[in-house]
Amino acid sequence: MRLQSAITVFTRSISVASGVFAPGRLGELTGFSPFELVDAVLQESLAVQRRLRDLPSRVGVYFLLALNLFPHLGYAGVWSKLTCGLGGLPVPTPSETALRLLRRRVGAAPMKALFEVVAGPLTQPHTPGVRYRPFRTVAFDDCGSIKVPDSERNRGWLGRIEYRLAWAGYPTVMLMALAETGTRGLLGAAFGPATGPGSGKRRTPPNCCPCSARTCY
Repeated sequence: MRLQSAITVFTRSISVASGVFAPGRLGELTGFSPFELVDAVLQESLAVQRRLRDLPSRVGVYFLLALNLFPHLGYAGVWSKLTCGLGGLPVPTPSETALRLLRRRVGAAPMKALFEVVAGPLTQPHTPGVRYRPFRTVAFDDCGSIKVPDSERNRGWLGRIEYRLAWAGYPTVMLMALAETGTRGLLGAAFGPATGPGSGKRRTPPNCCPCSARTCY
């Protein structure tokens, strides 16, 4: 007699905000950026919506975080990721234009404030592989090939890179991050022009974070 394979069924429940705030979640990652924290940085950055509509600012923050989790998807695809587990709820279906306007309305200030709150060491002093004697070991890394639109505003801030035969077609942003070795947890990050103004010489962005004396690079 043929034995049937055992089947195990997993059921789970999730907690979401009510109403138009329901899409504002990132699954298990919501625990690292809870609703209260997101609301606090929005309030501090003066980015809370003036009128409550289908796309409140809190949902916009989680949407921007999801854009980084799914960089290969467009706005509509990322929105579907946020709402795929909300079947049965009256979730809005915004256009990509509406999502683009939401991104602009939220702006960069809340995201910067949120990063500054959650960034930090992930280990304890006794965790193996993250310290050398009394020092916490960290590592710098940078990326200087991030292209941005060739607009007058971007050129005025970022300058241009001069190659051997011609100028680069697009302004370039340099991103530098400081990470904890062993866990790769981000301790700080900074971005800025990859060149000096019009000189074509590469330079380093401002200090990533105020490192203590007990940090070993």
